Amino acid sequence: MDLLDFSDCKLYFEDALPAEAERLIAQAASEYGDPAAELSLLRAHLLAPENLSVLVGLYRYYFYQHRLEDALVVAERAMQLSGRHLGLPTDWNLLDETRLGSAAKNSFGLLRFYLLALKAASVVLLRLGQISASRARLAKLAGLDSRDQLGAGKLLEVVDEFQHSDEPVLSLAAA
Repeated sequence: MDLLDFSDCKLYFEDALPAEAERLIAQAASEYGDPAAELSLLRAHLLAPENLSVLVGLYRYYFYQHRLEDALVVAERAMQLSGRHLGLPTDWNLLDETRLGSAAKNSFGLLRFYLLALKAASVVLLRLGQISASRARLAKLAGLDSRDQLGAGKLLEVVDEFQHSDEPVLSLAAA
């Protein structure tokens, strides 16, 4: 399965968003760096709690504000919502090629979103110093993405290289 082929799939940001929630997201973007931005995003989330665009906005806000625990909660919520719509198990450990194939038939774009949310959770866990938890997720992704189109395999190589070097701590800077 080509995880980079978007030619025939609906993407998460194409889902309808209530006008007020859309306005609040735009307001949050203009308020970035100001604590009011979070309030705007949370209000948008109250209006559209299952909209993935709202969750992406919250995740990005928390990640770039270095509020990693909050970013992790949002990434896991995004996985929960998209996984439910795809018929995936709630435990990502149970993912396999058969389940991914079924999910891809349902919505390829949403499946890709789910896998990227899993990768995002892995990155946050790395930043939190939870290397083994992150590594487990990256290994699962790498095993499911044989062509490494999502880059989990390369990231896993970096983690493993760091773990086997003389460096005492793995530290990732914010992107």
